[in-house]
Amino acid sequence: MNNKTLIAIVVIVLIAVFGYYLLNAPDHRTAGERIGDAADALPHGLGKAADQLEDRTPGQKIGDAAEHAGDKVDKAIKGH
Repeated sequence: MNNKTLIAIVVIVLIAVFGYYLLNAPDHRTAGERIGDAADALPHGLGKAADQLEDRTPGQKIGDAAEHAGDKVDKAIKGH
């Protein structure tokens, strides 16, 4: 294995570890910040406001956003 390959593997591993840590980091918001985020989300529905009160990782939030986007695409396709 040459040096370029080894460096590339190390960089890929570091990016993967950093990404895993970033997506699974705990929610560090205070109770007041969560309540404020929930109040801001109220116009978008009670479900989204309730989601803001939960202690969820960024990865879970991304999954929820992808699910909501999929629901919007389904509604647009079905013509609702």
